[in-house]
Amino acid sequence: MVRGENEDELWDIYDKDRRVTGRLHRRGDKLLEGDYHLVVHVCVFNSNNQLLIQQRQPWKKGWPNMWDLTVGGSALAGDDSVTAAERETKEELGLELDLSKERPRFTINFPEGFDDYYIITQDVNIEELDLQEDEVQAVKWVDKVELLHMVENGEMIPYYFLDIIFELKDIWGSRISDVRK
Repeated sequence: MVRGENEDELWDIYDKDRRVTGRLHRRGDKLLEGDYHLVVHVCVFNSNNQLLIQQRQPWKKGWPNMWDLTVGGSALAGDDSVTAAERETKEELGLELDLSKERPRFTINFPEGFDDYYIITQDVNIEELDLQEDEVQAVKWVDKVELLHMVENGEMIPYYFLDIIFELKDIWGSRISDVRK
């Protein structure tokens, strides 16, 4: 087993309409056709309009040594989206968040499931974070220019929305009029 990958991890299986089926899936096994799982991501911005990103460990199966969004991971069996986002943030960074009044800012469907993205603004002292050694090797704050430069240089996982993530943090909805001031 690769360090940092827990193949004893169980996930709830969802149907295409995002209803929990009552069945479980073991991480590492192939999902059956029509079965889906939930993944969460948390993007933490600070009051200086910088995004907190993490560098993945070199032994991670996907995107080793690459920089990633603040936090990401699969929901475990019994987790709802908020619980999974709070748990992943605590596990990976040692940062306790209360997302009980939050909803995912957006969700992206992928072939095996649903990616929920939370976007919050909170000033975090990165020197006080407790990084999960099996998952995270470093963290740092970046502005939009540096983030896009990292994508161009192949250092950052190339999520297709990174060119607008800094604007998305101020929008609730799909229209320009939905921008919060």
